[in-house]
Amino acid sequence: MQKTGSLLLILITTGCVAVVGNTTKATVSDQPIAAVHEGRVTVQPGSLEWRKGPASLPPGAEMSILEGDPAAAGPFTMRLRLPRNYIVPPHYHPAIERVTVISGRLHMGMGEKIDMGSATTLIAGSFSMMPPGMRHFAHTLEESVLQVNGTGPWRIVYVNSNDDPRNR
Repeated sequence: MQKTGSLLLILITTGCVAVVGNTTKATVSDQPIAAVHEGRVTVQPGSLEWRKGPASLPPGAEMSILEGDPAAAGPFTMRLRLPRNYIVPPHYHPAIERVTVISGRLHMGMGEKIDMGSATTLIAGSFSMMPPGMRHFAHTLEESVLQVNGTGPWRIVYVNSNDDPRNR
């Protein structure tokens, strides 16, 4: 009798889960597409609007904001276009930084001093995540485009304040 009761309970529970699961799925799929995609952002590569990079980066960088506002609280996505032989001296960010290499190659190293021998080469498609406070530097040998995702306000703090372009 115990086995029969347990089997019946399992069948009833499974049936309830299946009904609730199907009801939830039907409710979501019945919503109009505009409601499901409200607030969506779509950017085609040819439609990017490039402008001068942030003052916190050395001259020569360009940026395109895809989503949000890096200077404000909240999520953001931006692309940075860095010229050939571009160097970002050792620095860190107060918040998590996520970088995806879209094109080119980025040589990234960790530490408070530039040591190209310790740098890792990130090719197109590579991803890197740095926790708050992680000291790192970057260098390009060719024009490179990076996508940076994070939670604003996005800030960069140079290990050596003399390297900060805002101090020049």
